[in-house]
Amino acid sequence: MNTSFYIAKRYLFSKSSNNAINIMSLIASGGVIVASAALLIVLSVFAGLKDYSLDFSNFTDPDLKILPIEGKSFQLSENEWHTLRGIDGVQAISKIIEERIVIKSENKNLLATLKGVDENYLKVTQIDSMVSKGQWLSPESNDVVSGWGISNNLSFGVFNFLKPLTIYVPKPGKGQGSNRTSYFNSEVVTNVGLFNVNENLDNEYVFSNIELARSLLNYKPTQISAMEFKLNPEADENAIRNSIELAFPNRFLIKNRAQLNDALFKMLNTENLAVYLIFTLVIIISLFNVIGAIIMMILDKKKSLNTLFNMGAEPKLIKSIFFLQGSLMTILSGIIGIVIGLIVIYSQVKLEWVMLTPEFPYPVKLEIMNIVVVIVTIFGLGIIASKLASQRITKNLIKTVA
Repeated sequence: MNTSFYIAKRYLFSKSSNNAINIMSLIASGGVIVASAALLIVLSVFAGLKDYSLDFSNFTDPDLKILPIEGKSFQLSENEWHTLRGIDGVQAISKIIEERIVIKSENKNLLATLKGVDENYLKVTQIDSMVSKGQWLSPESNDVVSGWGISNNLSFGVFNFLKPLTIYVPKPGKGQGSNRTSYFNSEVVTNVGLFNVNENLDNEYVFSNIELARSLLNYKPTQISAMEFKLNPEADENAIRNSIELAFPNRFLIKNRAQLNDALFKMLNTENLAVYLIFTLVIIISLFNVIGAIIMMILDKKKSLNTLFNMGAEPKLIKSIFFLQGSLMTILSGIIGIVIGLIVIYSQVKLEWVMLTPEFPYPVKLEIMNIVVVIVTIFGLGIIASKLASQRITKNLIKTVA
């Protein structure tokens, strides 16, 4: 193996008498460098975009949320409330009432989701920091805070007392009603704030005090739709889950922040996988140049190979020379490409030379796992390509000297 490695290293770094082979080797090496650098940069860009896309969840979603396994709501007694509050690691809990509504502004109607929250909600989330116009809800008021998308669709602003909003919720029951009030509970409200998180939430949610939501839905004082938890930074999420399930067996569905955004996580992960597969295909195509360069080198070194064979070298040893040469070419080119990729990523993080908007730099995030993925992909495919190329060597090829 030492002999094979020595000869392979000499072949790799020495120039061939045939200039076409030198050019082909440079093209093959350059293709691997560009492909490995591009793969690392693209994976880092997607990691940055993933963090950027999910950044809103740190402001709007709780650490844990419990929902009823059956139905839209559940009863929570005072003793059960104290049991939940007493779980070690729970910092704050907010009671939630959530339901689909019709919101009306003058002659315009829109379907939305009303989320009634209690006074602990701002201890669980930081949604008030996303209010870009107006203010957050005042206690015990008929105020609401709406998303910018709902505001644009219904053409209303904040503190417009001459243009109030009306919220309608269908009444439960059977039979035919005589007028609108027979079918809907309604409440006149004033919009006091507009939040701007992302397109989906901005077009979907209207926040109110929990008392307003309870009144509209005719809920009992102990009836709620969900509870949202803020955990201590050092808390063990699994231990808290187990404590809840032990205290309330087969009663609640428990979701963390990732599970609340599972559709978005799946979409981002699918896009990331698709991009990885596309760039892996590019790498495979570039490695065809490596195979071609090794085969050309084999043909160029036929006299030397014949000499080695006559001196007693087995075909297996000669195959290992070109296998190691191709592997070394791929590994060194891959390392150079990774270094170039790291420089580009680091310069973007520090210098912000590519901008997503005039104020916001294009997000990138360097992750060790992405470096490992690039190394494994480049080295693995490079070794396979070198193995395929070295298999072209046979006794007949070695014996035939041009």
